[in-house]
Amino acid sequence: MFEEVYDVIVVGAGHAGAEAAAASANMGMSTLLITMNLQTIGQMSCNPAMGGIAKGQIVREIDALGGYSGLVSDESAIQYKMLNRSKGPAMWSPRTQNDRMLFAESWRVRLENTPNLDFYQEMVTGLLIDKDAVVGVSTTLGIHIRSKKVVLTNGTFLNGLIHIGEKNFGGGRAGEKASFGITEQLVDLGFDAGRMKTGTPPRVDSRSLDYSKMVPQPGDQVPGHFSYLKNFTLERQLDCHLTHTSDQVHDLLRLGFDRSPMFNGNIQSIGPRYCPSIEDKINRFAEKDSHQIFVEPEGWRTVEVYVNGFSTSLPEDVQYAALRKVTGFENVKFFRPGYAIEYDYFPPTQLKNSLETKIIRGLYFAGQINGTTGYEEAASQGIIAGINAALSIREKEPLVLKRDEAYIGVLIDDLITKGTEEPYRMFTSRAEYRTLLRQDNADFRLTELSYRMGLAKDGRMRAMETKREQTDQMLSFFENTSYDFNEANKMLSDLDSAAVKQDDKLKKLLSRPNVSLSDMKLLSPVAEYIEGHQPSAEVLEQVEVTIKYSGYIEKERANADKLTRLEHVKIPDDFEYHRLRSLSFEAREKLSAVKPASVSQASRISGVSPSDISILLIHLGR
Repeated sequence: MFEEVYDVIVVGAGHAGAEAAAASANMGMSTLLITMNLQTIGQMSCNPAMGGIAKGQIVREIDALGGYSGLVSDESAIQYKMLNRSKGPAMWSPRTQNDRMLFAESWRVRLENTPNLDFYQEMVTGLLIDKDAVVGVSTTLGIHIRSKKVVLTNGTFLNGLIHIGEKNFGGGRAGEKASFGITEQLVDLGFDAGRMKTGTPPRVDSRSLDYSKMVPQPGDQVPGHFSYLKNFTLERQLDCHLTHTSDQVHDLLRLGFDRSPMFNGNIQSIGPRYCPSIEDKINRFAEKDSHQIFVEPEGWRTVEVYVNGFSTSLPEDVQYAALRKVTGFENVKFFRPGYAIEYDYFPPTQLKNSLETKIIRGLYFAGQINGTTGYEEAASQGIIAGINAALSIREKEPLVLKRDEAYIGVLIDDLITKGTEEPYRMFTSRAEYRTLLRQDNADFRLTELSYRMGLAKDGRMRAMETKREQTDQMLSFFENTSYDFNEANKMLSDLDSAAVKQDDKLKKLLSRPNVSLSDMKLLSPVAEYIEGHQPSAEVLEQVEVTIKYSGYIEKERANADKLTRLEHVKIPDDFEYHRLRSLSFEAREKLSAVKPASVSQASRISGVSPSDISILLIHLGR
């Protein structure tokens, strides 16, 4: 069946696997996507939504690189929101509510229409290893499929164990069996493995809910899009709804704590800190008498509803009794109860910055196998692993995004440098250069880079160049064109802003915090420019952000440039830190374990001090 030696085999078809397979195939590699169930490609295992704070930036970055997540999200959206509009543009984060079935269908169709990509349904139980390199995979049927590279994206399936109250059973997610064999082989090969936990809430029947008691949560009046290609327009939207728990709900939940796997010792692994279960919330925040519950529709043509904020592994009878006391849920009917799942992961400090493992050449890890949580985090690792597997076959240098280039760069650098002992989730606060890494400029940051590698296609490159040209043209107009101070003062008076005493450049006026580009359209030069050039909403946004936040942007760029100098100081893979007795003992231990690729990466390892970095620079001839 498999006489061909594939360039790349991708194991698992979740968000990480789908992006990895698409990237590899679109870069011309013969690629096999192998999964236990071809009907669940691109499955949204938890909430039916993409993006959100920091995560929306990641989806934009994947799209700018030529990935599919943004396109699929737009095509299957039932609601669009730009979060954090009341804050600065570094915090603006797009989010879509999605049709779960349409999302998976869109992924399947896109992958099936991707050249160079084959599919196979079966469980991978082991890797084929020749000396210290991977040469393929083996399956439950005993089939050996050979390849030059392998990308593992096993999600929550490695020795997965599902918990509902005191009951537990093997599974990768509800209704699907767990995967066995890979963890044991990797541990035998010298990898460290651990266990993590995540959870999901009940799914319920919307026909049994009373929405009149809840607060509607509509999408934006003018919905946007994730993909810079803007292939899809959302003509109508579905509302989400907001309700709350109460003391009565909490009391009923507490009655089941003695049967909770989180509290009776059945679950000992660590779950996501920033997405806790409802029992964890009422235990940790006992002083709060209510918690928010977001009621999220699962699609256009289904009555299934996702109960966001009520993730739980309590016994099903406790879940049901408590949820019936939530406002609007008095007559609720369950589709399925919530549950927790434990699964194997591999501490990501065992990876290079390309996501290739340090122990086995040609083997890449992406997604929850690296200790992350979230579709967006997984997808971003998938596209990078797929790209780097392809680049390695071409004998090219890997794509390593820096911390000032992309949230994806921050994510991977955090994982391989610091590791994680709990499910890692991306936040804007993790990025020290977040003013540079805005959701509106991911195409400027990444598309040309991807185009040079052969992933981003001509249409995407042309769209980016057109946007950049129009943005630069309008910025030049604002920098070189003056306003009439009488006309400006009339506008400023309406805004209760201080008057100006003479004509000056438009850029200076727009730099005022209380003056928007929309206000500036009242000035004759601006109105004439917009009438004559018809710039897009994206160009207008880019111009306003660039002018208003130029000081912050320049400061972050200067700081990033300083860091880049250390990024260029590479450290050999075989550098013997234990021979440098002038390094602190902790630094020698941490540096030997992580094996940083550069002095910049070494400086971000917890326990490595500035004096340790100075010693390293001296020994490296700097």
